[in-house]
Amino acid sequence: MVGRNLRPGVTLLEMLMVVGIVSTLFTVAAPLMLQANRQFILNRTRVELQQEARSVMYVITRNLRQATSESVTLSRASNSQPFYSKISFTKQQGTLMVFQQEGTTLYQVFGTSKRPLSRNLKYLAFTFPRSDDMGIISVSLTMEKEIFEGRKKALHMASEKVRIMNE
Repeated sequence: MVGRNLRPGVTLLEMLMVVGIVSTLFTVAAPLMLQANRQFILNRTRVELQQEARSVMYVITRNLRQATSESVTLSRASNSQPFYSKISFTKQQGTLMVFQQEGTTLYQVFGTSKRPLSRNLKYLAFTFPRSDDMGIISVSLTMEKEIFEGRKKALHMASEKVRIMNE
């Protein structure tokens, strides 16, 4: 048994090598994990904005199709809002319906109730794409949401032209 060390343990040199290897792994892995997390947040935000924009567009177009064409009015809620960011019309049943942008919120006003459809609205515009046919309205909106480090993700959606069915 000469020359054998009977005490189990780790030498200082082995310990320093392990610390060096682990620190190198952390140095490489930390930026990769940060990038993966940012990519996840970016993709999640994109999907959320797409779902929200589709939902808003569905509600607007569904109600616009039920409008009476002579009652459609395009304006804006206040001077601080973009032109044509408010549409008001009367539905065939006689109910007044309004969609308008106020800051970054899109509101639906139905009769006497006012409810927010989105709080991530950057831009909203209603236009008549043809001057000879006031029964067709084009809807365009841009949604925007903060993601990380002061950055924002934006999504622009323009609807196909919406035909008012009650002319």
